[in-house]
Amino acid sequence: MINPISGTRNKNRLSDSIITETSKRNIPFQIIPTAMEGKYDFLKEKVALEKITDVIICGGDGSINHVASALIGIDVNIGIIPMGSGNGLAFAAKIPFNINKALEIIFNGKAKDIDAFYVNKNFGCMLCGLGFDAQVAHAFFNQKKRGLFTYINISMRHFFSSKYYAFNIMVNNNSFSTDAFFISIANSNQFGNYVTIAPRASLNDGLLDVVIVKKRNKIQTIFSLLKQISLGKIQSCPKVFEKDKGVYYFQTNHIIIQNPALAPLHIDGEPAETNSNIEIKVLPNAFKLIQPC
Repeated sequence: MINPISGTRNKNRLSDSIITETSKRNIPFQIIPTAMEGKYDFLKEKVALEKITDVIICGGDGSINHVASALIGIDVNIGIIPMGSGNGLAFAAKIPFNINKALEIIFNGKAKDIDAFYVNKNFGCMLCGLGFDAQVAHAFFNQKKRGLFTYINISMRHFFSSKYYAFNIMVNNNSFSTDAFFISIANSNQFGNYVTIAPRASLNDGLLDVVIVKKRNKIQTIFSLLKQISLGKIQSCPKVFEKDKGVYYFQTNHIIIQNPALAPLHIDGEPAETNSNIEIKVLPNAFKLIQPC
């Protein structure tokens, strides 16, 4: 399944590589475009009727989200050829950006169970967030030109004008309130493009990694964020956090976030409708992802 508008790379070269390498191995296959509206109700019946063993998604995290959510509970392997702007899930699974190398993993890799999560009733498989990163995701979604440069440009434009939001967090039998620049709830270890936001995150540990960048001046926020990206120090629960720390970082399988200021929300890099009460639960072993052996 090829997303014709994801990322910036040439899709004709991608199709040619898929046809050449798959035909060489005498594997029956079909290439179809992803659906712009993200609806894949037809997939379950197609997989069952045609005895499909593998569904390969050539796109970014948003495309993977929509297809994987339609295949929950179906005995089929999911593969990725990274073609998006961030490719967070692919890179967390150590799937390379190079098309031919990614294809080699499709043919010779191993399908392993990975977790996913629900944000209220919405499916996620990589990362969701509230605040600044969601604001960027909303702005990026409306751009005609995609790619890393566009994402960086939007991030820089919004950084100093963005505001802090009040949150109340309930997790691990604790609750606390904080003003935060953003909150990221990660199943994978990164935003995308090899930027690691949750260094301890694992795709199959039954846990979500929560990163809360607290209210400080913007220069201090930059240093707090850089420290989190480079060091990733983790605390076991909120009550042990020191007041002068710029970042909360902890793990849980269930978190409730009260969001009275209605901070914007994204799920897997795509805009999502926000809510004043957001419950996030891990979904262990949600689907099988083809990864390097």
